[in-house]
Amino acid sequence: MNTWLRVSNLVPLKIKDVKGKVHLVITEKKTGKPKRFMVPKATRKAIEGYIRGMQEEDYLFPSRKGNGPISTTQAYRVLQKAAVALGRDDIGTHTMRKTFEYHHYKRNKDVLTLQMLFNHSAPSNTLKYIGITDDEIDKSLENFSL
Repeated sequence: MNTWLRVSNLVPLKIKDVKGKVHLVITEKKTGKPKRFMVPKATRKAIEGYIRGMQEEDYLFPSRKGNGPISTTQAYRVLQKAAVALGRDDIGTHTMRKTFEYHHYKRNKDVLTLQMLFNHSAPSNTLKYIGITDDEIDKSLENFSL
């Protein structure tokens, strides 16, 4: 969740792509655009523990069938099992990405940084994506005065 990547960009990653790296560079599957981003410190630490004992050419999310990574469909199934365990029915592969963006916005109130992170064409697209509605905008203005 803390990488804000699409599942389609996560599943093909190999250990060598992330081991010891502060920044990753990927080509986004959906847009075809290159993207450089920082992996947060806590996520780097979690990755270190997760990959301990794995080989450089191993996939981060190896399939039990063959030598490749899991599919995005399998990633969805894993998330669905976690959702059931949590008693939730609103979790999918895009949930991690949207959750990151929503909480980043709530913490930093920085739409332009999120627009750049997510390669959105306009700030309005970013706000729409994370569900900032007219009602929330109205609420923020109700008692606002200079």
